[in-house]
Amino acid sequence: MRILILGGDGYLGWPTAMRFSARGHEVSIVDNFSRRRWHLEHSTDSLTPIRSLQERVDAWREVSGHEIKTYVGSIEDGEFLDSVIAEVLPEAVVHYGEQPSAPYSMKSRKTAVETQYTNVIGTLNLLFAMRDHVPDCHLVKLGTMGEYGTPNIDIEEGFIEIEHKGRKDTLPFPKVPGSLYHLSKVHDSHNIHFACRTWGLRATDLNQGVVYGIETEETAQDERLVTRFDYDQYFGTVLNRFCVQAVIGHPLTVYGEGGQTRGFLNIRDTLQCVELAVNNPADLGEFRVFNQFTEQFSVRELAELVQRAGTELGYDVEVRHFPNPRVEAESHYYNAANTKLRDLGLKPHYLGDELLRSILKTIERYKDRVIERAILPTTKWNPGELVAEMPAASEG
Repeated sequence: MRILILGGDGYLGWPTAMRFSARGHEVSIVDNFSRRRWHLEHSTDSLTPIRSLQERVDAWREVSGHEIKTYVGSIEDGEFLDSVIAEVLPEAVVHYGEQPSAPYSMKSRKTAVETQYTNVIGTLNLLFAMRDHVPDCHLVKLGTMGEYGTPNIDIEEGFIEIEHKGRKDTLPFPKVPGSLYHLSKVHDSHNIHFACRTWGLRATDLNQGVVYGIETEETAQDERLVTRFDYDQYFGTVLNRFCVQAVIGHPLTVYGEGGQTRGFLNIRDTLQCVELAVNNPADLGEFRVFNQFTEQFSVRELAELVQRAGTELGYDVEVRHFPNPRVEAESHYYNAANTKLRDLGLKPHYLGDELLRSILKTIERYKDRVIERAILPTTKWNPGELVAEMPAASEG
């Protein structure tokens, strides 16, 4: 297949590009290096030393014998994206090309507008380019479980059957997003659904849980192919952050009670899920939603798992509760369906002590690159509220 990956320089995009290339697909990627720019602006960096995109592509050619074509530009630029789509004529587009951080979206008016513009306008440009150039192409879009929020009912996969005043219908599952980033993803989902209904496009919306892990089958082949690994307050997901904290002796930062529960999956399973979606495309005019996670954990449970694995490796791991900078329910019901990808053949890598120890050992190799000041949160969802100052790592 001809596969175009938007955001192909990113944490998930680069391993995905290599995975499809290794399978013999004709892979092209688009990126504008915004994640690298955001880190530069905040004087932070990936824990893992990542090469430039050109060095990565050259190393992949050397290791695998396969080519990956690159296009540098922003998908918010409709003319640029049109030209790429018209040249590549993709049969599948994997769309990671968005600002992925809730804290970054809540930092300021500027970052909120940037998030919404980048994500919503970029996706709209893609939908028009597909309509005009490749109407049979299958869009596989990375969404988020955060679109749903934490309703007091079971979360279905995208749609719910409702009976109201004696009548029934199947409608999109209600969305109660918890940040302006998550809200941008809801807008994306609605726009994609509209394009499928109106223009006959085909799309799979992958509502992904929180991803953790460093290594994939392809990144393990050569140090130059490693993907990025973020742990900072803006782009570091919770389990990745806990693992880094355990290795460097920083208290694990559990926000509030730690009862916040979400779906999680290993980075290897992200690649599995995307590959399953691409290999089993939606029908023309169909808008599918898959809930993409393998297990559910509360933040407190994750901290306990990391503490246990870290202790077994000789680390002195302290779990500490910090004031929650977010506005969210800290103790709630959470039960989400995730059967569609399993039905397609997903074989999960479950989180256990052995996998956690492997992640911790990898982090140990790079611990001298940790920028500790970047870990504690400074962005508050409601800055008007009085929130206690975060205790320093050295305090008891």
